[in-house]
Amino acid sequence: MSENHSRIVEVLLQGLPFTLAATLGGIALTIALSLAAGLAMLSRSKLARAVSRTYVEIFRGTSEVVQLFWFFYALPVLIGFQLVPLFAGIVVLGLNHGAYGAEIVRGAVRSVPKAQVEGAIALNLSPAQRMRRVLLPQALVEMVPPFNNLFIQLLKGSALLSFIQVQEIVQRGQSLVPVFGPDIGFIYAVELVLYLVLALMITLVMRVLERTSARRVGRTPMKVRAA
Repeated sequence: MSENHSRIVEVLLQGLPFTLAATLGGIALTIALSLAAGLAMLSRSKLARAVSRTYVEIFRGTSEVVQLFWFFYALPVLIGFQLVPLFAGIVVLGLNHGAYGAEIVRGAVRSVPKAQVEGAIALNLSPAQRMRRVLLPQALVEMVPPFNNLFIQLLKGSALLSFIQVQEIVQRGQSLVPVFGPDIGFIYAVELVLYLVLALMITLVMRVLERTSARRVGRTPMKVRAA
């Protein structure tokens, strides 16, 4: 590897912690919002269903880039406080992907056989106990594969944070282009490899989680999911 190539890799790796922070922070917020909004859409309360549905439709139906610009540029004008770029990015990633995750949670809970619900009722379990002990453990097995895809989309969406000058992988790469123009192909190739490695790590963790959650409820994940 030439000296230029070594320097390029070094600079791009400096952006890796920011990409990881945005991705992990976004995933954590996505999980929390997905569960909250997804379960709220199944609530008996009309208000809870209306609030969660409004949130889901707003963030699914608008551009993630516009959301990012709104939180980073427009919101500070309204509240008089400038958000830290990385924090703003994490909030947008979590809110946007949490809206999609809410539908995953809602669908997974509804996919649990009615016989399981009826059995829990027969055992005199409260609604909260039914959800915690019967519905969610079985629904989790169904949630993991689509959440795997969602988290990978979130990882790739973290590149949008370069628009607000977060020093993540893409932003670092763009700063190298004027200096190492002839090596632009190598710059983008390294970026592709870094994102691929991170995506494979997410997939590995989610496959382990899927197998673990399936064993806990006495089920075996389908082979097609493990392929």
